[in-house]
This record gives sequence, C-alpha cells and structure tokens, in this order.
Amino acid sequence: MEPRKPERLPVHHQPAFRLLLVQLVVLLIGAATLWFAQGSVAGYSGLLGGLIAWLPNLYFARKAFRYSGARSAQLIVRSFYAGEAGKLILTAVLFALTFAGVKPLAPLALFGLYLLTLAVSWFAPLLMRNTFTRP
Repeated sequence: MEPRKPERLPVHHQPAFRLLLVQLVVLLIGAATLWFAQGSVAGYSGLLGGLIAWLPNLYFARKAFRYSGARSAQLIVRSFYAGEAGKLILTAVLFALTFAGVKPLAPLALFGLYLLTLAVSWFAPLLMRNTFTRP
C-alpha cells in the first residue's frame, strides 16, 4: 500500500488569499497617499511599513495553509507553529534592516502604515462573507 501524500492547496484557494490581496491594496493606496500628501520620504517609509506587515503575513499564509484535509491534521498544526515563528522572526529582521539601512526615514509614516496593514487582518471577519456553520 502506497503512503498517502498530504493534499496541498494552491495559493488562490487558500483561506488567506483574499485577505492578503486586500492588505496589499490598502498598503499601496496608503503609500501613494503619503507620497502625494507628505512627500517621497513619507511615501517610501509608509510603503516599507506596509511591506513589513504584509510580507510576514504572506509567509505565514503560505506556510500555515498549505495542507488540507483531516488526515493532514498534524502537518497543519506543525505548519501553523512554524509559520507563526517565522512570521515573528521575519518581522523583527525587516524592522531591524529598515531602521539600520534606510536613511532618511519617517518613523510615523512607517508605523502608521504598518498598523493600518495589520488592522486589515483585525477586521477580516467583516471582510470575509463566509459564515462557518457546523454540518
């Protein structure tokens, strides 16, 4: 008997795909708004802040939601833990690289768009119209 391989979900079928698209749109609109309203330093600082929030979320989504099915339960739990650990490490590294390597930087724009991009995931239940009910 051949061992069964876990089912992998394609990217566009993953539960977090729509949320990641909305986050990307919000960060791009926010960075463009900052760029035109406050100048190029605020614009690219905001873009970096949004990317610092979005890239770790993208990593987490790819890592955590790649398996499906009841037979893959242990793999799903492991991938969630690995995804969350990687997300935290990636966020810290991206902040460190940004503050060490980008001069001049507008910290208020960076943290503002970082929080705005994270706020999209906080309001995800309002964005997602799927209601989960028991069978």
